[in-house]
Amino acid sequence: MRLVLATRRSMLALAQSRAFARALEAAVPGLTVDELQVVTSGDTIQDRSLQEVGGKGLFVKELEEALIDRRADFAVHSIKDVPAEVAPGCALVCIPPREDPRDVLVTKTGGGLASLAPGARVGTSSLRRAVALLEARPDLLIEPVRGNVDTRLRKVTEGPLDATVLALAGLKRLGLEGRASEVLSVEVSLPAIGQGALGIECREDDGATIDALRTMEDRETMLTVMAERAVMTAVEGSCKIPVAAYALHRGDTLWLRAMLADDDGSNVRRGERTIPWPSCPEESEKIGLELGYQLKGKKA
Repeated sequence: MRLVLATRRSMLALAQSRAFARALEAAVPGLTVDELQVVTSGDTIQDRSLQEVGGKGLFVKELEEALIDRRADFAVHSIKDVPAEVAPGCALVCIPPREDPRDVLVTKTGGGLASLAPGARVGTSSLRRAVALLEARPDLLIEPVRGNVDTRLRKVTEGPLDATVLALAGLKRLGLEGRASEVLSVEVSLPAIGQGALGIECREDDGATIDALRTMEDRETMLTVMAERAVMTAVEGSCKIPVAAYALHRGDTLWLRAMLADDDGSNVRRGERTIPWPSCPEESEKIGLELGYQLKGKKA
């Protein structure tokens, strides 16, 4: 069996896609995975914020087109980039084991958040991260920054920024976790929805590919991420509003925490729910929808 994987061309996308492909080949006897590199709109538009040009779905659209056009059989996404609704005819069919979902701070001096001087310039284009940083340190100056991991790191080590915030999962997948000055606790910076997890998408009528991909499914990651994504559905989330959600398997329960703010970062509200460990995705989604509607201030 031979399958074609669609992936973005960034170093991080290639690293995580290739790692998944090799693990899939090892899990499915006789399988060979070829690679189709795709340039997405989110990669080519670097002079404007994601909020201006259409959101994180711009990192997904061209990969979905490759699936629909049958140039590829499946696509590997960072699931935090995947909108609540995928393209018609496509489906998220596998969520493999999650990497560490926390954010990290990378500083010019190597010190942590508390060590930054008053008025320090911190680069992030994430409204969620900006809200978290300013709650902890209202004196900081938040500056928008786009680009891949290397670009963001250079803007700290060689450029004008005193610090930047990145996902620990991305640094780990690139072998750069040693660059983190401080791993931010989830109490300080609640992770993005699905951060650290991959989402594997294919055509919904491609049974053979679905069967192969589901050998890589991690049920715990799937159930927690589905709860988080349901929060996004309930609040009609996108990169245009600060929203976060993080679900955890704790003992025999699922513990879900979420944060929502207005688009200018004001009116921050938080909530959490705990339920017995779910027996199906629908139970995960139900708790996420309930918590999201609570934060949104509307009924389920």
